[in-house]
Amino acid sequence: MEQLLGPTVLAVEELEKKMLAMPQVECPVVHFFAPGIAVREVSIPAGAFAIGHYQKFEHLNIMLKGRVTVINDDGTTTELVAPMRFVGKPGRKIGYVHEDVVWQNIYATTETDVEKLEEYFMTKSECWYAADRCKKLAATLQRSEDRADFARALAELGFTEDQVKFQSYVTDDRTDLPCGGYKFKVGESAIEGRGLIAMSDIAEGEEIGPARINGLRTTIGRYANHSATPNAHMIHRGGGLVVLVALHHIPGCRGGDDGDEITVDYRAVVRLNLQIGKE
Repeated sequence: MEQLLGPTVLAVEELEKKMLAMPQVECPVVHFFAPGIAVREVSIPAGAFAIGHYQKFEHLNIMLKGRVTVINDDGTTTELVAPMRFVGKPGRKIGYVHEDVVWQNIYATTETDVEKLEEYFMTKSECWYAADRCKKLAATLQRSEDRADFARALAELGFTEDQVKFQSYVTDDRTDLPCGGYKFKVGESAIEGRGLIAMSDIAEGEEIGPARINGLRTTIGRYANHSATPNAHMIHRGGGLVVLVALHHIPGCRGGDDGDEITVDYRAVVRLNLQIGKE
């Protein structure tokens, strides 16, 4: 720790660059939304050395669990022990986790799009963006079979790609997700456009959230992409409610990396919609 006393911005980014190249620990993130409030809850295991993104504004921090030693701007260190709450100043937190930590950032906002929230409240370093671009490029190359199967599915179902894209942009059948906690965000997809990205581990059989409410599409219904090997499926609960449920374990965030994309089989989605239409 002594070597990191009084770290400069360049020193922190150089350390971050080296750490991003290392294996990343499980680091689940859950977002909770209530009227006028967004909560970002991150869990970090004991033994991890963590560097947070730069927080632009003062905001409430709540440490629900754990013990961590953080490096202050003046080079000194402070040990934080849960439970505690404080108003955090703008800047980055760097620390060593002694005991499993659960940490919440509380933001006053009506925004519920996670990427927009992060863009407004945080600044991510160029080295983080560079590493993220490389990983997303590799993931895009690995998803070629999903794109090919999407074309096959459209041909089987009698739709054109233009028809599907047009339908995806229709807004008069949309509704907001209800307030609550969610283990995913809408982010850049390695398959096509934007998709549902897991931020926390999702167990087999776990309900991810509503895809339709009273027959109207939510963010989940709008952004779930097709895969030849889907990890989730839609289930009709009745009364116009359709939920997305995990078919098997879906990994969430690992350190600075996003989790897996949450996908469905469009063939099954169309069959379900036809079945609902007959009821």
